[in-house]
Amino acid sequence: MFIAQWSLKITYSRKSCQADVEILRHWKTLQTNIGSSLPVNITTLSAAVYVARLYLVPFSAIGWFIDEECFVLVEVMSQFLSVPAIQPNGVLKKTCLCNSFTSLPVPLRCCPWSRCCGMGDFRPRTVWLGHPEKREQRYPRNVINNQKYNFFTFLPMVLYNEYKYFFNLYFLLLACSQFIDELRLGDLYTYWIPLGLVLIITVVREAVEEIRCYLRDKEVNSQIYSKLSTRGTVKVKSSGIQVGDLIIVEKVCSCFLRTDQLDGETDWKLRLPVACTQRLPTAADLLQIRSYVYAEEPNIDIHNFIGTFTREDGDPPVNESLSIENTLWASTVVASGTVVGVVIYTGKELRSVMNTSNPKHKVGLFDLEVNCLTKILFGALVVVSLAMVALQHFAGRWYLQIFRFLLLFSNIVPISLRVNLDMGKMVFSWMIKKDSKIPGTLVRASTIPEQLGRISYLLTDKTGTLTQNEMVFRRLHLGTVAYGMDSMDEVQSHVFSAYTQPTHDLPASRAPAATKVRKTIISRVHEAVKAIALVHNVTPVYESNGVTDQAEAEQHYEDTCRVYQASSPDEVSLVQWTESVGLTLVGRDQSSMQLRTPTGQILNFTILQIFPFTYESKRMGIIVRDESTGEITFYMKGADVVMAGIVQYNDWLEEECGNMAREGLRVLVVSKKSLTEEQYQDFEARYVQAKLSVHDRSLKVATVIESLEMEMELLCLTGVEDQLQTDVRPTLEILRNAGIKVWMLTGDKLETATCTAKNAHLITRNQDIHIFRPVTTRGEAHLELNAFRRKHDCALVISGDSLEVCLKYYEYEFMELACQCPAVVCCRCTPTQKAQIVRLLQERTGKLTCAVGDGGNDVSMIQEADCGVGVEGKEGKQASLAADFSVTQFKHLGRLLMVHGRNSYKRSAALSQFVIHRSLCISTMQAVFSSVFYFASVPLYQGFLVIGYTTIYTMFPVFSLVLDKDVKSEVAMLYPELYKDLLKGRPLSFKTFLIWVLISIYQGSIIMYGALLLFESEFVHIVAISFTSLILTELLMVALTIQTWHWLMIVGELLSLACYAASLVFMHDFIDVYFITTVSFLWKVTVITLVSCLPLYILKYLRRRFSPPNYSKLTT
Repeated sequence: MFIAQWSLKITYSRKSCQADVEILRHWKTLQTNIGSSLPVNITTLSAAVYVARLYLVPFSAIGWFIDEECFVLVEVMSQFLSVPAIQPNGVLKKTCLCNSFTSLPVPLRCCPWSRCCGMGDFRPRTVWLGHPEKREQRYPRNVINNQKYNFFTFLPMVLYNEYKYFFNLYFLLLACSQFIDELRLGDLYTYWIPLGLVLIITVVREAVEEIRCYLRDKEVNSQIYSKLSTRGTVKVKSSGIQVGDLIIVEKVCSCFLRTDQLDGETDWKLRLPVACTQRLPTAADLLQIRSYVYAEEPNIDIHNFIGTFTREDGDPPVNESLSIENTLWASTVVASGTVVGVVIYTGKELRSVMNTSNPKHKVGLFDLEVNCLTKILFGALVVVSLAMVALQHFAGRWYLQIFRFLLLFSNIVPISLRVNLDMGKMVFSWMIKKDSKIPGTLVRASTIPEQLGRISYLLTDKTGTLTQNEMVFRRLHLGTVAYGMDSMDEVQSHVFSAYTQPTHDLPASRAPAATKVRKTIISRVHEAVKAIALVHNVTPVYESNGVTDQAEAEQHYEDTCRVYQASSPDEVSLVQWTESVGLTLVGRDQSSMQLRTPTGQILNFTILQIFPFTYESKRMGIIVRDESTGEITFYMKGADVVMAGIVQYNDWLEEECGNMAREGLRVLVVSKKSLTEEQYQDFEARYVQAKLSVHDRSLKVATVIESLEMEMELLCLTGVEDQLQTDVRPTLEILRNAGIKVWMLTGDKLETATCTAKNAHLITRNQDIHIFRPVTTRGEAHLELNAFRRKHDCALVISGDSLEVCLKYYEYEFMELACQCPAVVCCRCTPTQKAQIVRLLQERTGKLTCAVGDGGNDVSMIQEADCGVGVEGKEGKQASLAADFSVTQFKHLGRLLMVHGRNSYKRSAALSQFVIHRSLCISTMQAVFSSVFYFASVPLYQGFLVIGYTTIYTMFPVFSLVLDKDVKSEVAMLYPELYKDLLKGRPLSFKTFLIWVLISIYQGSIIMYGALLLFESEFVHIVAISFTSLILTELLMVALTIQTWHWLMIVGELLSLACYAASLVFMHDFIDVYFITTVSFLWKVTVITLVSCLPLYILKYLRRRFSPPNYSKLTT
């Protein structure tokens, strides 16, 4: 016994001729496992879920804007419970059934708390049309919420996130220790003011980002939609939509939708309504009938769906099966037609949401490296403190002395490091947003701009990211003659001549030779164009004032309101091209097709058979009868690899296909075969018999079709180009020269992805391509990997199904081989697979990854990558909103990485090491001072001197390093090879860190010993000499570090000197004001400062003279 349980969900959107749709298919698996055992007839599925000439579809209105017309988003799912039960993946699983059932198909459970049905947190549901109050359980609100905090948790969570890290907690404990008299070293504000400053900056930054997030969510959740109720049509906010609501979106009998925002495919899918609802007079009658939809618990499968629609008040009750053709999913767009649907799933239960991984808190590699350095510094702090106590021979209360020395040398771990870096990140983000050469670029994650400077792998989507989603016809090749875009007027002339020349021509023997040749060319062009105009699945749709009216279209073929809709964009481009040369598709239904000639004559054709395109056959065919002549013709088009064995022998097909493919064109071979009435009748009889077979039906049908596919006449080759976005090719070349490997991850077809990769020069012309053979078993994967291993320096093209098998059995081997390829193209990828590839690259290589995409199907990949970049697409902003950085065009990526990424990383590296140097200098001076005075735990500088040293005296010059740059932006773009140096992490490495440590020890020792040697009698003179020398040394070191001067840098230097000079008047307790005005003070400070800085200036000059860095060679 099998019991079918179903549920369906819908939401709608109003404000922008867009709607988002989720599509699931689950028919083949279910039919195979269950067959006719269901209590409903699942062998005759409806083509769409319609209610009273309106759609019944699930939907969630999250972030879609629709003008004037309403559109609907749908989600549908199925669950079968039995002993045993059929799970969504078709696997039999033992479950528990209750002994009694209600009249409605509600979820079956042994007890209220039992989860033996294995549904986890999600359960099936019964949804009554237009009656949300009858819901059997609580469902998520239809709201989007990207906020990290609420009003009550904001401050506690910010404090927790700040002090859950050891070093932040360490500084808090240091400040708290000053409340203990035995550990106090000075005034409380010495420790609490820096700590408070850091905390205030953190709280303000989090508050600003949280408010921005709240406003974005509020905008989306406040969109207004139309709902059908007993009071008529009412307006409701997106956040007010509930499961069971009926959403109105005009009347129509069919619609097309685009799923490129969900799975990457640009095909338009046809959706049809539920049959039993089409007899209702008005939409309001939906509220009067007793009907419901049942669907299984939410899951992540975007390719399968089975469901049922039940109407109870009929006599007898009506049950209809629902399939993929009856559903619309969130994150897809209704391209034509309108719908009314019932909301089944909302909020977090959407397929698109469930396929989106939870955004992880991204911590940049640079931050991790800085944390590693601070750990080393903390270790040095502990060692120095223990050494001081050990040199005292652990006398007295030595354990207290350890804590005092830990406090005394706490500057070794600079508390200002994090503040300086965070403020630097804010400046870098501001620079990116204000760059006029990449307008519209936004920074949504201001904590990781340095990541942009060290990207090793860039993973990009295809549809809408590299391409414009527009197919353009480029080439027609007839073997002896080829027509490009510049010669289409000649094709148009030949087509016109074919329909205007006299019906009865002169005999060939009496016709001049030139005329015979001309007629031959005209005839060949005409046959080719006619074939292209017939062999397709394109349907013309006519719109009047935005409302589709196919009935009118059958009588009035108005060019101004005709729109072509098809399951493939390249088919639309072919039909549009035939229209441009004179042969126009003006009408089509399931059994006929109408073409209009250049003279206005309508040609009628009867469609006898259609053989749709499949990924296995790589071709499609159609048999038509010309109503005017009665001729029956079999037309076929397909990929050259399969058509080469079908058409008659010729010596140009292979060569010309190769030439067109090298130009990045999608090549189709078009052929035809004339059939007599007897031949067709014989074929039809065998074809019908094969389709009625129970066993091996697909094989028998294919065999019958193949009997017709022999010795076909080759008519022409067509070349279609998926137009790239502006400057995609030079941008990819820049990335390649910068040492970045580019992988294309797309949900589109293999042929489309390969052609786009060639056209974009992701795969260079002379580069070999290894197309990974489809594999389904471990053995096949092993053989194919071995074959791939023997290839060298070739690009890899692999489908999502084969990728899944390889990653299941040979994850390490596959990733090792793929990482050696100069380019990789993964087609037919699901959103989950895209994120998985990113994660594996991070784990296997340890390199930084950047993911680029524009659709909802790219969100998981973007969030998983170390750095996510969203391209604001035509179909939505899901990727842009979820990304760390948002750009308006793919070409902006080059400047974002080469200029801003490079500058951010190098500036942050210089800033961090200089802040460490500043802290180590004063700590070295403290160590020398304590050593000279018998290892006493007495501070060298008190109160305001300590605070002022890291703030007003040195902060502006040090922070001005965020404005420094080694080369101009034009040079960085012209020589992307400069980016390669950053991939090795040389600007911030253990070597550079050690150099700065040695410089700090040298300068701190020189300043302190110089002050001790040159002072005369007063201790305050030591403080005045050493502190002034320290300030001047830091300012000179900033000048030494700067590569390119900015006027703000000079202002910072002068302002710091002015602040120090002005503050001396108020520091009587620390410095002898009279002494600092003497010549003795001035020459002592000058000598100490020169000894500490001059050697470093000399070394810098010698290095630039004899071993200059690469960038300096470009600036000289």
